[in-house]
Amino acid sequence: MTVKPGTPRQIDHLVLPVVDLGVARERLVRLGFTVAPDARHPFGTENCCVFLSDGSYLEPLGIANREECEEAARKGNVFVARDQAFRFRRGQEGLSAIAMATSDAWSDDARYGEAGISGGEVLEFSRDMQLPDGRQATGSFRLAFAADLRSPDFFLFASERVVALPSDRTALETHPNGAKALVEVVLSETNPTDFQYLLQIAADEREVEAHSFGMSIDTPRGRVTVLNEDGMRGFYGIEEGKGDRGLKGRAVVLRVEDLASCRDVLKANNVMFMERSDRVLVPPAPGQGVLFVFGE
Repeated sequence: MTVKPGTPRQIDHLVLPVVDLGVARERLVRLGFTVAPDARHPFGTENCCVFLSDGSYLEPLGIANREECEEAARKGNVFVARDQAFRFRRGQEGLSAIAMATSDAWSDDARYGEAGISGGEVLEFSRDMQLPDGRQATGSFRLAFAADLRSPDFFLFASERVVALPSDRTALETHPNGAKALVEVVLSETNPTDFQYLLQIAADEREVEAHSFGMSIDTPRGRVTVLNEDGMRGFYGIEEGKGDRGLKGRAVVLRVEDLASCRDVLKANNVMFMERSDRVLVPPAPGQGVLFVFGE
């Protein structure tokens, strides 16, 4: 099936590099998430995903085998090479990429090439996953990459599920903190509109909401917002380094069923948080490289 040009892409998942998958799992459980079993990629990385009922998910990404990762990067695996570059420049934890859902990654790769934002060769791979009932399943994926050389610490890619894993993830999508949906991904940059074109092409969406603090692009599932220093300070209390150019992943905003219940879960698990504008903000901690924001 070919995606028609001009069909906006929705957010599929976020890539969140971590030092240790076990630490990330423990942290996410304390935050009130149900975490899927660990899964290995065939190129040396591993993950333990958090699936949301809106169809999006968070992908904490660890290093299972450094030698395999280095070999894959040398052979042109863009996903691994970008992960290694992120860890070298920004540290071992954070938010490095947004994956946009597609049914035809080859078509997206062609669009990226025509627009001058191709991030490298398409990646195709399969991996096994353990389902909640203990069964094993294999999924196959195809990724097409979009990037800007001025932004070495963040990229986007189209993610096609060539052979989808079984769709009933009800058990994994039910979270003690009541998380239901990915509302917004917050990035930072001194001059947000410098990267407007990259984000428009990746989302296949022309409409942009510009304001004095930056810009936002709505997708059918989640919003991508880029804020300048004043915006990051005013909305999230984050101080940005002057002159540190390029897109940086800063915050993940999630909708919960009931904020009071979410707050109770965090308190019971001794998680430090702040409250601002009817939202709960959880600062980064080991296993959680960026700000998590919960709201109704």
